[in-house]
Amino acid sequence: SKVKLAIAKILKEEGFISDFEVVKGKTSQNLKIQLRYDENSQPMIAGLERVSKPGLRVYVGQREIPRVAGGMGIAIVSTSRGVMTGQDAWRKGIGGELLCYVL
Repeated sequence: SKVKLAIAKILKEEGFISDFEVVKGKTSQNLKIQLRYDENSQPMIAGLERVSKPGLRVYVGQREIPRVAGGMGIAIVSTSRGVMTGQDAWRKGIGGELLCYVL
């Protein structure tokens, strides 16, 4: 979906993944993501926590956007201006639906 593609773009910009591509099949499309590893062969993504779920949506205002792991991780927010990191949303002064945390 468009949201998954936007999240993959953010993860690439922030350096959590090395690359991604959309693989088109006969009936559907798949998103193929290549993880990025550090010098000790540890993955750059230590954890991914989904916050907003279909049964319980979580919305935050500009002042309520959390810092993840003391600034080491990112929060991904779906705003009226598109999907962006929590820090970008805070700078632009907008809130939205808190999708997930990436550590």
